[in-house]
Amino acid sequence: MKNSKAVSVSLCFALLTISLSVHAQRDPGPRPGAARAGGTYPTLSADQLTFFNQALARFQAVDSVSGTIEKGSGLGPTFNGNSCAMCHSQPAVGGSSPGLTSPQNPVPNPQVMLANLDGATNYVPSFIRIDGPVREARFILNNNGSLNGGVHGLYTIAGRSDAPGCNLAQPAFQQQLAANNVIFRIPTPTFGLGLVENTPDATLRANLESTKYARSQLLIGGTFNTTGNDGTVTRFGWKAQNKSLLMFAGEAYNVEIGTSNELFPDERVAAPGCVYNPGPEDASNIINGNSGSVNYGTATGTTSEMSSDIVNFAALSRFLAPPAPGASTTSTQNGARLFSAIGCALCHSQSLTSGGSIYTGPSQTYNPYSDFALHHMGSRLADGIVQGVAGPDEFRTAPLWGVGQRLFFLHDGRTSDLLQAILAHAGYGNDCRGQHFTRLGQGNCGSEANQVIRNFQTLSPSQVQDMLNFLRSL
Repeated sequence: MKNSKAVSVSLCFALLTISLSVHAQRDPGPRPGAARAGGTYPTLSADQLTFFNQALARFQAVDSVSGTIEKGSGLGPTFNGNSCAMCHSQPAVGGSSPGLTSPQNPVPNPQVMLANLDGATNYVPSFIRIDGPVREARFILNNNGSLNGGVHGLYTIAGRSDAPGCNLAQPAFQQQLAANNVIFRIPTPTFGLGLVENTPDATLRANLESTKYARSQLLIGGTFNTTGNDGTVTRFGWKAQNKSLLMFAGEAYNVEIGTSNELFPDERVAAPGCVYNPGPEDASNIINGNSGSVNYGTATGTTSEMSSDIVNFAALSRFLAPPAPGASTTSTQNGARLFSAIGCALCHSQSLTSGGSIYTGPSQTYNPYSDFALHHMGSRLADGIVQGVAGPDEFRTAPLWGVGQRLFFLHDGRTSDLLQAILAHAGYGNDCRGQHFTRLGQGNCGSEANQVIRNFQTLSPSQVQDMLNFLRSL
């Protein structure tokens, strides 16, 4: 009996020790202190700095339908936001989704307040929460079962004081959610993207080739998304679906805010009674002083004023320097070694070298922690969306620079915990490459990251903590 009690006590103590060890592995959370991002390259000329500052003002401008309420115009007929900086603001303008847990600028999800701004009659969808990330929603399939994949704006301009006569209803989100037909995307940061844009295809391909043998040992694949026009590597967006920063800006302006522009000149949802402006709403300042969504009233001005909004937005991204890492410690140094040792660095490449650029100067070696290639992540992370050659469970390796000050992780913002984000990379099952998922949660497809996650799970609690500390130092 005494032995039984001793065994029982020993077992309880062991379980308590294991429990405490597990809980000791903790994401330290977004790094406090000043934003280590949002600044420009120190090499910018006076003219470039002037352009940057004017572009920054336009990036932060708030749009209304025709410029009669807020200065900017072109909002709607459907939209997810009314300003670029509304979505890209953490830890500084140009970053990722804002949120209440930000040490730099804690704010509630601005999409909640947007629902009824200026008299709009929208309801807030259930997946948009005051303490959650900024999101866009995509439908996987059409009603006839064919692939959809497109963004469906959260809100419409119906009811707004500057949209008389528009009666466009919001999408039936609750019905689509019940059918498991909705996936989400959160904003990607724009810091340092001029270097990414100007990295030669040959550099990206050589980098991927250099890890070919090591990746094969861990059953990791990898390929690039490409444009059907000239066959070159595309590299922007969650599935690397966009070729250039100008294309990225033009698509986002049209899809997220609803503003037609010189790259996307047609309204996405040209509902009767809901189109108020001649198109494109954002254009170069060459006709009657119309500079697009902001009318400066004259056909003369600075280079920024003469350029369209999307040209300004793309230039802003090119001029934004990469995020700077935090202080290095013994723990973060050990975490960096483990990051490479278990295989994370085979996809999250630490360094790449850009070409020479008129924007960022001579070629530079930078640290994105991404190979910008597509990898199969399995049915657990699959979103069912096909973009270019990226299939339903393929994603571009998310760059990790600046991750230390981000609030939400993975393509849909499902977690704010780095440890949970790491573990979600595992998707044990069959090799389902090439398969199209008809609905999320169906299928049993494996992830290319499985062996890396197995390696991660062999680490001691202190080693896991070192890796988390390392990631939060980036």
